[in-house]
This record gives sequence, C-alpha cells and structure tokens, in this order.
Amino acid sequence: MRTTIRLDDDLARELKQIAARNGRTFADVVDEALRESLARRRGGAELPAPDLPVFHGTGLQPGVDLDDSASLLDVMEGRG
Repeated sequence: MRTTIRLDDDLARELKQIAARNGRTFADVVDEALRESLARRRGGAELPAPDLPVFHGTGLQPGVDLDDSASLLDVMEGRG
C-alpha cells in the first residue's frame, strides 16, 4: 500500500542512514521498524529470523584468541 506519513526530521535522517548503510530502501527500514514496534505491543510476537550472511572457510587463523580483543585487532590490522 502506498501512503504518505510525516516523520520527525531527525528520525527520517536516521532511518535514511540505516537504509544506506545496509543497502536497503527507506521503505523497507520503516516497514521493519513498524513491524518490530507492533510485535512488542502485541506481547512479543515472534519476528521472522533475519537473513544473516554465511561465510565459508577453514575457521580461525592459528593464534587468534577471540577472548583477547587487543590481539584480535592486531591480527585484523595485519600486525599479528
């Protein structure tokens, strides 16, 4: 359905930034936000699972400790 709504300027700006960062349309982001809000009002009706990217590989690199953020950052920046 096509409709017109008035949004607070700051809210609209934030929604546009979210859409741009995630490669989605403004309308998709607004739809998702409204669905989440309505689900909470209905008592937490279950939301559909999000599509998450799946990466394939051989697992962690040798020496990577996910509990040590400083050393992980070193590895990510090529210093480790």
